[in-house]
Amino acid sequence: MNQTVYSRPLNTIFIKTHLLLQRSTIQLLRFPFSYFLMPVYWFSLSFVESVYVPRAILVFVVLHLLVYPSSNGYNSYMDRDESSIGGLEKPLEPNRQLFVVTIIMDVIAIALSLLISSLFAGCIAFYIICSRLYSYRGVRLKQYPLVGYLTVIFNQGSLTYFMVYHGSDANLTNHMPWSGLLAAAFLIGGFYPITQVYQHEEDAKDGVTTISMQLGKRNTFIFCAAMYSVAILILWLYYSGRELYTPFIVLIIFFIPVIVYFVRWFLKVLKNDIFADFKHTMQMNWLASTCTSLAFITIILLKKFG
Repeated sequence: MNQTVYSRPLNTIFIKTHLLLQRSTIQLLRFPFSYFLMPVYWFSLSFVESVYVPRAILVFVVLHLLVYPSSNGYNSYMDRDESSIGGLEKPLEPNRQLFVVTIIMDVIAIALSLLISSLFAGCIAFYIICSRLYSYRGVRLKQYPLVGYLTVIFNQGSLTYFMVYHGSDANLTNHMPWSGLLAAAFLIGGFYPITQVYQHEEDAKDGVTTISMQLGKRNTFIFCAAMYSVAILILWLYYSGRELYTPFIVLIIFFIPVIVYFVRWFLKVLKNDIFADFKHTMQMNWLASTCTSLAFITIILLKKFG
């Protein structure tokens, strides 16, 4: 009897708390999309000589559970997409709550970043500002193909590499291999345009001209392959210059499934542009992110236990 009386208020509180965040807000934060950006974290961590694990975990949380989802949410709030977007086939309509939640997440991200270092917090703040300028209707960097593209590859590539390396290093060093900074930019540079290849019509309606739109669907594949090739060349020069052949071999082995899928998909697109669609793009993203992350995690484990 007493158990029933006391359980009802608790259940009511739980239900109300659970419903605080609307379904559209949770969906449009697109937490799974953080998985696609995760390879840069493992890539940078594989370069760090002495990792301080507690800080490395905090860096991961700040980026993947706060900064990336907040950026996704703000982008969705501004774009109000009605067709497929990165990681979502049928996005819901955003509301004011989504905007408020992104602000709260940004504040928490910067606050937690101060526990790492003021430099890391400054970099996070800069990343957030750039992501807002990328989407904000008053500026909207994404409408400019080259500026938008460079903004993405710098922030999601080189800057993220720097933040992960600095934040995870036992001594919070600012000195790191330039090869890693450059390779990270080219890795994102090869990844990002392919995520836009199915959005040309929707972007055109919104007045946005992406790098993929300017290249065209088929040339986007060629461009991405070239960017990835440059990234691989940079990594080869780095590893071979230090006679670290095993990590490079591991990388190539894990890249084989990605290359096979990419080539098969490209051949389909050459026959018919209709195959440059959401389904194939997401399959490519999941495969590439999984294989790339596993490659660098393996390199980290070999470095520590090999």
